[in-house]
Amino acid sequence: MTSTSFTTVELITDPRGFATLWLNRADKNNAFNAQMIRELILALDQVQSDASLRFLLVRGRGRHFSAGADLAWMQQAAELDYNTNLDDARELAELMYSLAKLKIPTLAVVQGAAFGGALGLISCCDMAIAATDAQFCLSEVRIGLAPAVISPFVVQAIGERAARRYALTAERFDGQRAQQMGLIAECYPAADLQARTQEWVDNLLLNSPQAMRVSKELLREVGSGELTPALRRYCESAIARIRTSAEGQEGLRAFLQKRTSAWQPGCDQSPAKLAARQESQKDSQS
Repeated sequence: MTSTSFTTVELITDPRGFATLWLNRADKNNAFNAQMIRELILALDQVQSDASLRFLLVRGRGRHFSAGADLAWMQQAAELDYNTNLDDARELAELMYSLAKLKIPTLAVVQGAAFGGALGLISCCDMAIAATDAQFCLSEVRIGLAPAVISPFVVQAIGERAARRYALTAERFDGQRAQQMGLIAECYPAADLQARTQEWVDNLLLNSPQAMRVSKELLREVGSGELTPALRRYCESAIARIRTSAEGQEGLRAFLQKRTSAWQPGCDQSPAKLAARQESQKDSQS
């Protein structure tokens, strides 16, 4: 495992080809401040530029995923002028959009509290799991604010009607309710969360890295599924491209030959060899 040095977050790369981005202010319940937001953006830039990574986990150290915004930081921001606050908002938006647009799949793992902006991070991930007793809250209205920057992502995750309820009431809800609304995919007893997370990791490692990236890009393009001639052409082109790629052909051959695919654990063909073979194929076609 390799770790990148930050102060408020930790980025750990697993040799199997995935990374975990840890919120690392456990003494502050992983509350956001300007430094953490900036470091999260920098960490996501590293993840985006690392072609060896297959997926990303987003987690929080300690008892809580994140308590939302750091109140001391918010108090300081309240004393600043509009333009300075606008700059802070743009930085937070950059974080959310960077996470939402990441090329590889993302999985949030939630325990304890996930308040305010933490729901933005969870909503920006492709998938999320949580402890059954985790506590979620769009808490902004309780302190005279609004969930402004995160609202598009929260609405996409739980729907407009539920977003209206929880943004306006600031009610807390648990993992089971979060699952019912679609914010998280599954919830588990807190004692089982780590073992279940490992099961999710093991399952994702079975999948073609290229196919997961292509599928994520495809689903972003499909959006709500409105049928248009342009979308039809895009989908036709997408399947043609991936079928003729080295990784696509390897997956089909492995399935037909009833053997392990090159990217799966236990195969003696490394992802690096597969990538080299794919580049060679590109050269021969050009």
